Amino acid sequence: MMRHLISAADLTRDDAVLILDTAEEMARVADRPIKKLPALRGRTVCNLFFEDSTRTRISFEAAEKRLSADVINFAAKGSSVSKGESLKDTAQTLEAMGVDAVVIRHSASGAPYRLATSGWIDAPVINAGDGTHQHPTQALLDAFTMRRRLVGPDAGLGQGLDGRRVTVVGDILHSRVARSNVDLLHTLGAEVTLVAPPTLLPVGVDSWPCDVSYDLDASLPKTDAVMMLRVQRERMNAAFFPTEREYTRRYGLDAERLAKAPGHAIVMHPGPMVRGMEITAEVADSERCTVVEQVANGVHTRMAVLYLLLGGNEPAVTHTRPTTGSEESK
Repeated sequence: MMRHLISAADLTRDDAVLILDTAEEMARVADRPIKKLPALRGRTVCNLFFEDSTRTRISFEAAEKRLSADVINFAAKGSSVSKGESLKDTAQTLEAMGVDAVVIRHSASGAPYRLATSGWIDAPVINAGDGTHQHPTQALLDAFTMRRRLVGPDAGLGQGLDGRRVTVVGDILHSRVARSNVDLLHTLGAEVTLVAPPTLLPVGVDSWPCDVSYDLDASLPKTDAVMMLRVQRERMNAAFFPTEREYTRRYGLDAERLAKAPGHAIVMHPGPMVRGMEITAEVADSERCTVVEQVANGVHTRMAVLYLLLGGNEPAVTHTRPTTGSEESK
């Protein structure tokens, strides 16, 4: 494994499969009465969040504590950042405190890369989302969820997502989740199609390793997983489509539209969902929707990332075999 996790594009196929396989081991730990491993005992991990978050922050904190790490939660609100403290000063403060790893979310694209390469701090940096750029652990948990659902927990070990077809729908322009998934799913052998209004597609999308379509109905019959994205109004500075009703009519997922997809196809969403706009409550609450699974799998996947960056080369979970009577007599 590399020292930092900044972008899904930095992961080789072997790296990605190793993380997914390790996450499977971590998922087995969640079934135990005591859901803890001593792998990061004595290590300190700081969650450095300059942007609001619920799922990602809590997921990382749960992952860190299940690995027995000491956790420091930093939020920009209520800190010296509100007084004008720079990222450099914050990083050097953490370095002086002896932090062993930093999980950072920032509204500025490139902030995690800057932190990792600046020399301000000598610790692994994990990108928990930077602007509209990347969110690699979200892509990993999405791939983990797809592999479990479409291939199987045990059957998928050592495998990627070769030949699987994934449709990503919605606000591609402002979505770090879309960018990360395109990079990682391509690395794992999946075929990705982006579906969005022309105004919500970024410049240069033709050079991405995926197909682009404006017609959701045409894409659904040949998809194994459809990933719905939220329209990120907080990042918009203009009108990108006429009305919410028009957007929902063309790009919203309801039961009637989902019926066009194969019976095995799953519905995904990185959250938070805006029910009634990009997805109806009926679809969001159906058995084909993996939103709750994605949240659970996020903990397993982030445990795997933290373990591999900080824990070493030993197996994540040791399996002890009971001694047989014949072995005892030898």
